[in-house]
Amino acid sequence: MHRVLTPRKVFAGAALLLLTGCSQETSDQWSRWGLPVGISEQSGHIGSLWSGAWIASMVVGVIVWGLIAYAVIRFRRKRHDESPKQNQYNVPLEIMYTILPFLIIGVLFMYTVRAQDAVMEHTGKPDHVIKALGQKWSWTFDYYEADNPAVGAVIHNAGTVENYPDLYLPVNTRILFQVESNDVIHSFWVPEFYFKMDAIPGRTNTFEVTPTKVGTYLGKCAELCGSYHSEMLFNVHVVSVADYNAYLNGLKAKGQVGEIAVNPQTTEVPVPSAKETVK
Repeated sequence: MHRVLTPRKVFAGAALLLLTGCSQETSDQWSRWGLPVGISEQSGHIGSLWSGAWIASMVVGVIVWGLIAYAVIRFRRKRHDESPKQNQYNVPLEIMYTILPFLIIGVLFMYTVRAQDAVMEHTGKPDHVIKALGQKWSWTFDYYEADNPAVGAVIHNAGTVENYPDLYLPVNTRILFQVESNDVIHSFWVPEFYFKMDAIPGRTNTFEVTPTKVGTYLGKCAELCGSYHSEMLFNVHVVSVADYNAYLNGLKAKGQVGEIAVNPQTTEVPVPSAKETVK
């Protein structure tokens, strides 16, 4: 006796295979609508806005698809010589599809402003102040720790295209970032923060963030800034306060004391290696 594969069985089997083939990490990412795991107090506001926007979009999509399907089935032509009834206008319908989009946009705008205000909130009393200076094509980080008894100095760490700089952040402390640029527009971005800030020449942009998850993450420039834009990467290390102070004291012992306004090495065009040279 042969079993008949109906479309319903095929669909159910494909769905089951798709779900069972996903790892727990992939399943969790689907629950966040593709976002990585947030690692700051502020990321929750953007995550909620992101999820809400997706849900609203899907609800609107289902309603529109349903109306399309209803119109196709309900008003289909039953005979070749018959045409659907033609109406010049429908006032209630026109009022609905004019007002409804404004209501949707208004609600999304309200939640967007609320999330923006929460993310951009400045307490005026950060635990640490760090300057992120974007330059073609790397980053320089200045740690203003003169008032920190465990460090007692301004410490810097400058990167190059060949050597990505490290950015150390103490966990569960509020950090004020001062984002600047020495040449063109860059953008300071840590994907797990769900947030990025433009670095604009002649201007200092600021934001505060509180990292909450220890680990190592990848930061990058999110603004197309030149030939080696893709190499403007940096490693973000969220560590304990003790490890943070120990790292800065290690840089201090190497003589990396004081603020750096310009790192000349970042503006040098890297020399291609033998593998990269086209013969």
